Amino acid sequence: MSRLKDMYKNEIVDAMIKKFEYKNIMEVPKLDKIVINMGVGEAKDNAKVLESAVKDLETISGQKVVLTRAKNSVANFKIREGMPIGCKVTLRGEKMYEFLDRLVNLALPRVRDFRGVNPNAFDGRGNYALGIKEQIIFPEIEYDKVDKVRGMDVIFVTTAKTDEEARELLTLFNMPFAK
Repeated sequence: MSRLKDMYKNEIVDAMIKKFEYKNIMEVPKLDKIVINMGVGEAKDNAKVLESAVKDLETISGQKVVLTRAKNSVANFKIREGMPIGCKVTLRGEKMYEFLDRLVNLALPRVRDFRGVNPNAFDGRGNYALGIKEQIIFPEIEYDKVDKVRGMDVIFVTTAKTDEEARELLTLFNMPFAK
C-alpha cells in the first residue's frame, strides 16, 4: 500500500474530522480519481505527433492511454468529426496515489520559477484542475528523447461537496498551493 494512502487513512481523515466536525467517517471527502488529459492539436496533420504524446503519457501514468476524438467537425480548424485529437488516462486506487506522490514531491518542484499551484482553480463542486506546461518535469521522461515539449491538464476529482473541503484535502496531501 502506498505511503499517501496510509497517510489518508490515518492522519488526513482525523484532521478533516477535526476541522469540519463531521459526524460520520463516511462524510470525509476522499480523492476519487485523477484524470490526465493531453490535447494534441497538431495530430490532424501528423499522426506521429499523437503517437509520441501517447507514449509520453503512458510513461508518466504507468497505464494504457485512451485516444480522445473530435466530437464535431470544425471547418476553421480543419477538423472532422471522429478525428483523434488528444489522449487521456484516468487513474484510480494505488496508481492514483502513486502519481499524486510523484507529482507533488518530484515533478512540481522541478518547474522553473515555481511558487505554488493556483489555489483558485476549483470548479465549485470540489474538483481541482491543474495545467502543466511541459511534460519534461516528470523524472520518467528522458529529455533527449522528447520530440516536442507538450503540456497537459491534471484534474483531481474528489468526493468533497465544497471547494473549501477539497482545498483542505489536497493541502493535507501536501499540494503546494501558492499563498
